[in-house]
Amino acid sequence: MFRHIALLRWTDDSTPEQRAAVLAGLRELPDAIPEIRNYTLGVDAGLAAEGNSDFAIVADFDDVDAYVVYRDHPVHQDLIARLIRPILAARAAVQHDLS
Repeated sequence: MFRHIALLRWTDDSTPEQRAAVLAGLRELPDAIPEIRNYTLGVDAGLAAEGNSDFAIVADFDDVDAYVVYRDHPVHQDLIARLIRPILAARAAVQHDLS
């Protein structure tokens, strides 16, 4: 198994509607990209005073090749361009083998 984790921080002027659209769009990806084995999305609980990201994505795949399909998939890339980039202040990510 292979895991991708992304942490996103939104711009100060992003709206609740924009953030909800990102969540809704991401929730549709497992239906569009069958290579996704497990997909967990989460809004930060707000327990830290500062420094946390606003949103987390954890995605599991059978292998690196399946991750690359997800990464480059046109539905995923369109969602990033239309919904995420316009409100993205910062992004951190890591990919790692689960074996």
